[in-house]
Amino acid sequence: MKRFTDFVSASLQHITEYFPWDIAEKLNSSSPPLILDVREPAEFDAMHIRDSLNVPRGILESACEYGYEETVKELVEAREREIVVVCRSGNRSVLAAFTMQLMGYQNVASMKTGLRGWNDYELPLVDTAGKMVPVEQGDDFFTARVRPDQLETGK
Repeated sequence: MKRFTDFVSASLQHITEYFPWDIAEKLNSSSPPLILDVREPAEFDAMHIRDSLNVPRGILESACEYGYEETVKELVEAREREIVVVCRSGNRSVLAAFTMQLMGYQNVASMKTGLRGWNDYELPLVDTAGKMVPVEQGDDFFTARVRPDQLETGK
């Protein structure tokens, strides 16, 4: 049986990852990458990197092609543009970056450590209104909260 972490590990062998500080530097360049946030809309609304594009992982494939209700023109037309995929911890973004490569995207990478790491380095996040999010609020938001019923019981 394959597990989530197995899929992430297998995909990592085929993609490029950048650390948050590398992405911050790229964003300050003359041709910044498209930041693609694959978290769910509520996660994105709470806090995200300014000017990033939110396309949830669950609709990514159809958002990357014309002809679907989920089609995102900016994403479809970015096949040759540098794209950095981000998520909360850097796992969903690995899967998304690999999938996009399979779909013909030529310059796509994942942000290692995700937005949790971005916040740890005190890089700026904004909420849906564009207001800066305090680092402490990010720390709380990105803390994993696994309930007892979500833990493996060692059957």
